[in-house]
Amino acid sequence: MNEPRRFAPDAPVRTRRYAIGCIGAGMIMAECHLAAYKEAGFPVVAIASRTRANAEKVATRWQIPTVHDTPEALIEDSDVEILDLAFPPDQQPALIRHALKQKHIKAILAQKPLALSLAEAIKLRDEAEAAGKILSVNQNMRYDQSMRVLKQVLEAGDLGQVVFAQIDMHAIPHWQPFLRNYDRLTLANMSVHHLDVLRFLFGEPDEITTLTRRDPRTAFDHRDGITISTLRFASGVLALSLEDVWSGPRQEGYRDDQHITWRVEGTEGVAKGSIGWPTGAPSTFSYASAKATGGEWVTPQWQTMWFPHAFIGVMEQLQHAVETGTAPALSVADNVRTMALVEAGYRSIKESRTVRLSEIPIH
Repeated sequence: MNEPRRFAPDAPVRTRRYAIGCIGAGMIMAECHLAAYKEAGFPVVAIASRTRANAEKVATRWQIPTVHDTPEALIEDSDVEILDLAFPPDQQPALIRHALKQKHIKAILAQKPLALSLAEAIKLRDEAEAAGKILSVNQNMRYDQSMRVLKQVLEAGDLGQVVFAQIDMHAIPHWQPFLRNYDRLTLANMSVHHLDVLRFLFGEPDEITTLTRRDPRTAFDHRDGITISTLRFASGVLALSLEDVWSGPRQEGYRDDQHITWRVEGTEGVAKGSIGWPTGAPSTFSYASAKATGGEWVTPQWQTMWFPHAFIGVMEQLQHAVETGTAPALSVADNVRTMALVEAGYRSIKESRTVRLSEIPIH
């Protein structure tokens, strides 16, 4: 067997000196962003949320020195250099626009979806460019360890020409309460991870076909519950993204089997693995390559996880962009293309047809 490749499942920390102000005190901020920043040594200088009491609890837990009464007050704090937003997408654009006006704000990390519509996301992209500010979007699945290693294997050519790819999710997301007020659910808030990472791996798709049905567990009104999207790429890759947010009963005495697996098949090999998020375990990766492993299966291992460790890479790429004056890896311009793919999926659902990405203008 050939000598197996050396992989880098976690992004290196090259820059950690810019002061971060965090807006939001919910689960994703308290359990993921701040846990990651503490481990990486990123300086968090202030926090605010819709409720000061919630912000104070999180500040005490993570030893954040300043708590502001409002998100706007934090944005106006001259000690803050990078703004980290974890806020609902209907309210996020106004905060981004306020930050774009502040001389001391060097960069903004926004949540996905960036906004409730593609048109609004395009406006934010253009306004950030006009203001000369770096706007990045938190597509954190690109920093999941198995996805990073898969990308490295693909770039090395170990699988040859990719033929087929699949992400197969049977897991129950935590739907935030504010989602009840929107008419979009799974595609915009869960599938967006998978659609974005497929772009990260294989480039721009030519077309998407999406089918959906309601999720029996989700009591509030929604148009997209369980979703299945088929993507065709210019390279010939055919990809399937399945989000089964039902995944079976969830009740006392029922032992469910929530999981997310993925598989990529090429002319020279196969890679497969799992995403550890539903069970709180590290993601996994295995591959066999006719030319790189002699056809034997190789399984690198690591102890880090998507949640929270991927958030180190997300903030690091933004800090590094500020330090070097280069575009962030997770640029708003790139995210607009992911939002266009989500928009095409919704059009496919509405019109019961395959939608070409050329039908969705982003300029």
